[in-house]
Amino acid sequence: METLPAWARQDRGVWLLDIHVQPGARISEIVGQHGDRLKIKISAPPADNAANEALIEFIANAAAVPRSRVKLIRGQSSRLKTLAVEDPPAGFLHLLTGRRDDPGP
Repeated sequence: METLPAWARQDRGVWLLDIHVQPGARISEIVGQHGDRLKIKISAPPADNAANEALIEFIANAAAVPRSRVKLIRGQSSRLKTLAVEDPPAGFLHLLTGRRDDPGP
């Protein structure tokens, strides 16, 4: 079994995702690994918490989980963020990255 990407880990049954966000992009998309984080471009501006809300919605949709299961736990006003994803489906990392070796939760 392959190891997890540097930006994903589990803590007490919750998946933690370390993300580098680029707000104000033309389109919202996953760019790929950026150092030890997953880089995601978000089309929302960085003002009035819009980019954070858009990022949460984007991850929920990409991971196929309800929005209520995705929480911003670190990096409220930073480009470097940590999100918690509760009870994602098996193989959800594959949904985020297209990795075929994703062991899932």
